[in-house]
Amino acid sequence: MAKQRNTRKPAPSQRKTAKTWGGRFRQATHPLVEAYTLSLPIDRRLWREEIAASIAHARMLGRQRIIPRADANAIVRGLREIEREMAAGRFPWRDELEDIHTNVEARLAQKIGETAGRLHTARSRNDQVATDLRLYAKRACDRAETAIRSLQRALLTLAEANRRVVMPGYTHLQRAQPVLLAHHLLAYLEMLERDAERFHQARGRADALPLGSGALAGVPYPIDRRSVARELGFARLCENSMDAVADRDFVVDFIAAASLCMTHISRLAEEIILWSSAEFGLLTLPDGFATGSSIMPQKRNPDVAELARARTGRVAAQLQTVLAMLKALPLAYNRDLQEDKRAFFEAEDTLIETLDVFAAMTPELRFDAERARQAATANYALATDLADLLVRQGLPFRQAHEVIGRLVRYAEKQGKPFEELTPAEFRRFSPLFPEDAANLGLDAALRARSARGGTAPRRVAAALRRWRRKLET
Repeated sequence: MAKQRNTRKPAPSQRKTAKTWGGRFRQATHPLVEAYTLSLPIDRRLWREEIAASIAHARMLGRQRIIPRADANAIVRGLREIEREMAAGRFPWRDELEDIHTNVEARLAQKIGETAGRLHTARSRNDQVATDLRLYAKRACDRAETAIRSLQRALLTLAEANRRVVMPGYTHLQRAQPVLLAHHLLAYLEMLERDAERFHQARGRADALPLGSGALAGVPYPIDRRSVARELGFARLCENSMDAVADRDFVVDFIAAASLCMTHISRLAEEIILWSSAEFGLLTLPDGFATGSSIMPQKRNPDVAELARARTGRVAAQLQTVLAMLKALPLAYNRDLQEDKRAFFEAEDTLIETLDVFAAMTPELRFDAERARQAATANYALATDLADLLVRQGLPFRQAHEVIGRLVRYAEKQGKPFEELTPAEFRRFSPLFPEDAANLGLDAALRARSARGGTAPRRVAAALRRWRRKLET
């Protein structure tokens, strides 16, 4: 008896979809797998880089006679049309095509026919995505550096506006020595400068072209990688095809730089939160950058600073995500690397948004100069200066430190600040105290810190001028 032919239609989960790799498989990908492996919602962000790299590749294929020049020209024209569609938000994205690369190739086929299939000659999605992401990383580094400069200028403007304000400097969150507020703010410009340097260095390490490495072993065509590198603006080539498709160090570089930059912003955020509290009372938040309470009408909450402090942890988590992803990957490409873009984009978005909002908020902060000055001399903040006074009279510093420690203990017991002690009281602890020891003032203490990098007004004024010249260049 002859076998009956199975005329049943396959279930939806068994139907094949148009995959570039589908020839090897008899059944369609399971819908759960389709959804789990879909990268399009993330990698479609790379559309500019995808089009630019594909155009450069097609042109090179035509120049090298790997494909007919007419086909190369048709491919470029089709890609330009797709680019305009994407820029206008009219591109018909298709989730079943997995990623941006296949979406572009399928759309190109709709526009120019079978010729579109020549575009993928001498390349793989492995070197393709590495190229796109390196292009994107270079621009992301530029965006980060630009945003850092904006925040630096905002901090500098705030420092210049408060150049004469004196405040307590802190160690262990205890009042330590008086400093100029401008000096304190300039410390953040130094931190941010290191951040800018890190992004500049990260950009340099991303500036190598992987395209032409194929899936992992190189390609068997007479390609001209250097011409593609020139067209795309890469400074050099990736020299090992396996490393080229597997390397994500440049992703780690960017997220690590972003994580440390966010850490610096979080430190500033913490100080804004503290200084704006009633306990410190050193600054007032602008209305546009504070929020209120739903039940306590008097509240003025530093939500921007608090959110920045929290979101710093998100960026640090993305760094850990990528490091954990890379730590056990054998060479060369593995699908794990699909997850790098999600981490990269979230870190970038969080960083840029935070830099932008802080650059807008910072110049609007208002400091209470009188309260800051009072706090700068409270809690015997000039104790070190009195010790230095004894050192200038010939006493070794360690002995001077001991003397002033006993003097502070005595003054606390008497309930007197230094300026209310008599010359006789000073000399109970050392005959080296001059008659006017009680007159050691705040301004004199500041002027004394005149070594380069110190808080002396003339040093801070010079630093303000130096930073203004640097940031205006």
